[in-house]
Amino acid sequence: MKYYVYLPLLFLISSSLAFAQDPTRFSDQVSQISKDYPVSDYQSSVVFTGSSTIRMWKSLQQDFPKEKIVNTGFGGSQASDLLYYLDELVLGYRPEKVFIYEGDNDLAAGKSTEEIITTYNLIVEQIRAELPDTEIILISAKPSLSRWELADSYLELNAAMKKYARVNKNVRYANLWNPMLTANKTPMEDIFLDDNLHMNAKGYAIWAKVLRKFL
Repeated sequence: MKYYVYLPLLFLISSSLAFAQDPTRFSDQVSQISKDYPVSDYQSSVVFTGSSTIRMWKSLQQDFPKEKIVNTGFGGSQASDLLYYLDELVLGYRPEKVFIYEGDNDLAAGKSTEEIITTYNLIVEQIRAELPDTEIILISAKPSLSRWELADSYLELNAAMKKYARVNKNVRYANLWNPMLTANKTPMEDIFLDDNLHMNAKGYAIWAKVLRKFL
């Protein structure tokens, strides 16, 4: 099944999802990102965006030294928040590639896979409309110790993301779920900070190894 939204419906859903929670709570973070990464200096770059898992990836440029990296992650965000700030966080940079990590906080907030994929579709369609040659990489929801009770929901979302990427041009899916599991199929315990949600340097090394092949 191909995910597709007719244009009039696209903007209707876009408005309703964008205001499902108040996205302006991130205005200070977004303003700071714009100062840290001036649009004029980072044209045709590689953008990594999404929630705090991206925001806290401090070694991004070091991990991908041959690329001009922009980190527009904003902590606590959901897919609908990214949709709201898409101009500032993605489109303005006219990136060659954009890596997106959203869905983790959405599921923790009780959103359904269908709702998240619908929002992802809106994001993808807007990027396509302005930047038809930009490649979009959807990063799977990660397994974490603190949210392991949601594992089934995360796997359902990841399967939907993989399917979505398979049937949409210039969209790819990056599986970070399996590389973060032990042989017993549980999250590695030594790749997280004390909150058991966000990753330490060892966790990000796993991400860098997997995502390097998309560059």
